[in-house]
Amino acid sequence: MNTYYIKASNAVEIIVSLEEQIRLGVLKPGESLPAIRELAQQIGVSPNTVATAYAKLRDAGLVVSDGRRGTTVALPPSHGDMLTELPAGLIDLASGNVDGNLLPPLNAAWLAKQGSLTGYDASGDASCLLDVARRWLIKEQLPFAEMGVFSGTLEAIAIALRLRVTPGARVWVEDPCWPPLLALLASLRIKPVPLPMDAHGCLVPEPDKQVMAMILTLRAHNPTGATLSEERLNAMAALMQQQPHTLFILDGYWGPIADQPLPKLNLPANWLYILSVSKFLGPDLRVAVVSGSAAIVADMRRQQSLGPRWVSLLLQKLAAHLWLESEQNKVLSYAQQSYAARRAALVHSLADLGLDIPITGEGLHVWLPVADEASTLQALAAKGWGVQAGHPFRLQSPPAIRISLGNLTVEEASVLARDIVSSLHRPKRSWI
Repeated sequence: MNTYYIKASNAVEIIVSLEEQIRLGVLKPGESLPAIRELAQQIGVSPNTVATAYAKLRDAGLVVSDGRRGTTVALPPSHGDMLTELPAGLIDLASGNVDGNLLPPLNAAWLAKQGSLTGYDASGDASCLLDVARRWLIKEQLPFAEMGVFSGTLEAIAIALRLRVTPGARVWVEDPCWPPLLALLASLRIKPVPLPMDAHGCLVPEPDKQVMAMILTLRAHNPTGATLSEERLNAMAALMQQQPHTLFILDGYWGPIADQPLPKLNLPANWLYILSVSKFLGPDLRVAVVSGSAAIVADMRRQQSLGPRWVSLLLQKLAAHLWLESEQNKVLSYAQQSYAARRAALVHSLADLGLDIPITGEGLHVWLPVADEASTLQALAAKGWGVQAGHPFRLQSPPAIRISLGNLTVEEASVLARDIVSSLHRPKRSWI
């Protein structure tokens, strides 16, 4: 790097100069920055000053450090780059899709009755969706004084974080974690602080007033399937009471197909509950209902009005219609029972073969620790199964694979279990 790239006399000026060059594309993704001592000598400052600047840029996700390889400009975040491409011909247990046969069918007669589409004067939240969501929140023992509708879980989280969390700040997340959330945090230049998982959900961290948000999955955690126990969830809420500035985000995506209702929670000052309809009504219904502290939900709705303005009223009404029909026709209870049966069949088949899953849980995914992700994926692919490598989900947790149940039948579970065990115990190849 030439000296004219940096004109600075302190850490803040170094940060501003490098950040501007990264955003303008002068410094390109993957390009190396000077070593700390080299840059310090070039611009006439202490090496500690440069080290401080690099650390702040690293916390903001703009650069990455790799030991002796030095510091480089971070690659742009992309959820698509984080997932394994599934070879053709394999049974798809990797993508995480729901079973389409468990979703409520679209009703052409209902659609025909909707008449002409509304205009720009009809923006807002559909009362029919808010009504059915309100009844759900009462079952969950959650307040519903302030509610809003957004285009999916990730959009709701993104808006909330932009409003409440500054770039470079830290946020508690589960480890392993949902890859789209990690990509979102990277794009917002927010640093994830990992919380290890066990059979009762993620572990409760020590208080940290520097952390500005906590994002938790209430049930059927992706990728482990863990459900937060009542004791663990109340401990998290108590922690949030100690630091009321921290935003407490609860992802309730498994919602109406969960095994058990939520326990009564003592919610902190700043909280947000998000319920997407994707898993129980269909991923293409980009609708999520939020409830939370009045100030944060009101701010989110104002922010939404400056961009997308509103979620399609047709989608909202369709979501409300399908939700009500699914309750009346027992579609939701059947889906819950079907996913639970698949999970139980796989977990019990593995246990019969001497392999215990550390987190049984519920939902669409089973998380299986392995010694080597790549070789396990390769061995299972040779037997016709496509599963997901664990590395896109992991921050500090050990290697694992994720097995999704949407395309697995109960009858296939025992065959898959045998193939998993044989893949994990296959003899190592000797080279002579």
